[in-house]
Amino acid sequence: MSRVLLVSTYELGAQPLGLAWPAAELTRAGHEVRSVDLAVEPWPAADVDWAQAAAFSVPMHTALRLALAAIDRLRATRPGVPVALYGLYAPVAAATGVLGEGDLAVAGETGAALAGWLAGNGPAGRPEAAAIDLGQARATGADGVVLPRRAGLPGLEAYARLVTADGDVLVGTVEASRGCNHRCRHCPVPVVYAGRSRAVPEESVLADVDGLVTAGAGHVRFADPDFLNRPTHALRVARGLHARHPGVTFDATIKVSHLLRHRDVVAELATLGLVFVVSAFESTSDTVLRRLDKGHTGPDAGRAVAELREVGVEIRPSLLPFTPWTRRQDLVDIVDFVAAFDLVANVDPVQYSIRLLIPPGSLVLDADDPVLARRLGGFDAALLSYRWSAEDPLLDELQAELAARTERAAETAEPVATTYAAVRALVFTRLGRRDPGPPEPVATRGPDPARRPHLSEPWFCCAEPTRHQLAGVGAAPVTFGPCPSPTTRTSG
Repeated sequence: MSRVLLVSTYELGAQPLGLAWPAAELTRAGHEVRSVDLAVEPWPAADVDWAQAAAFSVPMHTALRLALAAIDRLRATRPGVPVALYGLYAPVAAATGVLGEGDLAVAGETGAALAGWLAGNGPAGRPEAAAIDLGQARATGADGVVLPRRAGLPGLEAYARLVTADGDVLVGTVEASRGCNHRCRHCPVPVVYAGRSRAVPEESVLADVDGLVTAGAGHVRFADPDFLNRPTHALRVARGLHARHPGVTFDATIKVSHLLRHRDVVAELATLGLVFVVSAFESTSDTVLRRLDKGHTGPDAGRAVAELREVGVEIRPSLLPFTPWTRRQDLVDIVDFVAAFDLVANVDPVQYSIRLLIPPGSLVLDADDPVLARRLGGFDAALLSYRWSAEDPLLDELQAELAARTERAAETAEPVATTYAAVRALVFTRLGRRDPGPPEPVATRGPDPARRPHLSEPWFCCAEPTRHQLAGVGAAPVTFGPCPSPTTRTSG
């Protein structure tokens, strides 16, 4: 059996399930496992020397950007060590050319493939595409419930906390399901799961929660791509959590369309401890939302805010303001929407600067879209995305300025309301418009901003790594700007 070093570079400020699950499965298969989370731990020189193989968790764009730099550092001292990249962004990793003979890229339910690779009978070689395994999410073993192995990871105190008016609360992260039943075109999940989801057995989820609460967690974060892909399963899990730990709160990511379709379920979740929902609003432009196949409209997002507030739950939107289809008015509409629905305190400022990523295999490339065809450039391996430029060059300039401004705000812990005012001023100034001021709220106001619970980690999966994150793995920043000369390529 092999000695394997599992490496995480970033998992949204959470104790990484991307290490805990494969650590459990590989240990059960007889391998020696050590884990390191470079988001909160220094470079593990001794573990690198010890390892016979290294596997990097790449569940999102930010993590893969950082992992590629970490692999360069690993190979500087251990050039012959085989490397695996596993997770949703493994297909993108395979397209970068970083993997060689004996290496592995695998996405989906990756435990069996990793175990086979380490045993010498897995799908290794010179991968030009990632292996995809869509078996059961997490099976119950013959000897009982299989749990993620958190031993050897930093404690919960090293990670993001729930910030409340009464103080900070330790957070434990679990997953009730993997994959997604939807095919939003900009999302990496359907590239791997193709509109399918896999449930984690209820007993495994609740036993994992028990261990996290014993370790001090007072809040649970459900890391599912969408908690209501399987509403009956989600409700059973939430009921079980509340029955076992009635004082523990939780949050989850839920689509706008699910929030509106499953009102009764959401109302019950609120009674079971749901305190906020992350939801991918992306834009207020129906043109952009249709191009992304989001399944909701701009007005739907406003209704979701109002309906959640009726049951005492706040919503924390994620946004995608910059796409090839974005127009100047769309940016004004976004900042006005945030004010009109009393969401200034709910939007992490980095969201105002997010730019569409188009990695290899993206469903965006499958659409017959003349706008994208005009604006799309070549694949940039350093950025893990096809370059594209806005039809209005001013929007590319504004995106870069907003990205710099919101990163400074995050680094200095600037109050969110101050950053919103700066973002709003920058939008109107660069568009050459007079700001009439934020609109008055058109829906029920939320509670006092100081009393709205949120996690202390502000970044999301599609954000570019910060200078601090890149420095932590020894990498230099890379500029993500428009393509210098757009071509007519429409597929990856």
